[in-house]
Amino acid sequence: MRLYIHILLFIIIFILFCHNHTSTEVIPTLSLVSAFPHLSFTRPVDFQFAPDGSNRIYVVEQQGIIYSFENTSVVKEKIKFLDITDRVNDTGNEEGLLGLAFHPDFANNGYFFLDYTAANPRRTVIARYIIDKQNPSQALISSEEIFLEIPQPFSNHNGGQIAFGPDGYLYIAMGDGGSAGDPENHAQNLRTLLGTILRIDVNQPSQNTKYSIPQTNPFVGNNSGYREEIFAYGLRNPWRFSFDPLTKWIWAGDVGQNKYEEIDIIISGGNYGWNFREGFHPYLSGSVPDSVQFIDPIYEYDHSVGQSITGGFVYRGSQFPELIGKYIYADYVQGQIWALQYLGEKRVQNQLVLDSHLNISSFGIDQQGELYLCSFDGYIYKFMRAD
Repeated sequence: MRLYIHILLFIIIFILFCHNHTSTEVIPTLSLVSAFPHLSFTRPVDFQFAPDGSNRIYVVEQQGIIYSFENTSVVKEKIKFLDITDRVNDTGNEEGLLGLAFHPDFANNGYFFLDYTAANPRRTVIARYIIDKQNPSQALISSEEIFLEIPQPFSNHNGGQIAFGPDGYLYIAMGDGGSAGDPENHAQNLRTLLGTILRIDVNQPSQNTKYSIPQTNPFVGNNSGYREEIFAYGLRNPWRFSFDPLTKWIWAGDVGQNKYEEIDIIISGGNYGWNFREGFHPYLSGSVPDSVQFIDPIYEYDHSVGQSITGGFVYRGSQFPELIGKYIYADYVQGQIWALQYLGEKRVQNQLVLDSHLNISSFGIDQQGELYLCSFDGYIYKFMRAD
């Protein structure tokens, strides 16, 4: 009898573990609605709010335009905040103006940063701009100061997310430089800035650059020629990452090659495996040096489910209690939206929120921590109760 009870308990625990690790339950009560039904955009790729208490929204168009407007569903007018289409190269599907980050002290200094691709030569540009203090609803295009330029060998895998962390440093997502399979082996090469998450201090210029290297960066003071800007590496195309304001963890959706999409929690000095691995699986044939230690993703899905992950946010708003603490993300190609809860010890619970049938390029949050989605049908969406 005791043996039977032990076996039964083992089966129950095993089922619970499998449920936590691979669950695809559906959250049935949510749907999407256009957040600003009177406004539309051309290929919106980023959604931000400024930390100045204004409750204004900023939407980035890939072609090189940023629009600003009041955060209300009845708004009918968007203001052109900045237009740098003459500086942006968006000829490739993954090029363009890709990221916007407001300085934490924006309310006082008016600074914000952009990540965009430029041509001749092809490169990623990280630049700072300032608002027009005579007309705060617009930025001064003449104020551009370039902080960093990174050569791009191909037109794809540019990354593009930039964000200030809770430590006040600027984090920058860089893809592996493009083509397929990382043919130039950037992601495992610490002497290049490609295939990485970078971290720089934009408040303290150094002797040779407009930024300095935080002393807690993992490769500070190395004697091997490794780039000290690198915070983490071994990434293919971390198109979107975000900080959980509660745990301070960095969540990234890394777009896969031919088979697997992955979600990573980024830590200092971490090597996330590309191009030796795609998700949990080997990608390159051949042996891996014993000295190389990879960090597994916390979750993956294969291309029978979706083909291009759009990383999102850990929800910390108040309107949808069932989503609190869960990482909300999507697949750009298929349009599904999921909620992933990390249970520790590599255990997760993944739930389908809904199938939107939209090409979701990015997520964003507003001043209240509520979640929004950018879609290539030209609209910005938010969740609503379906019942």
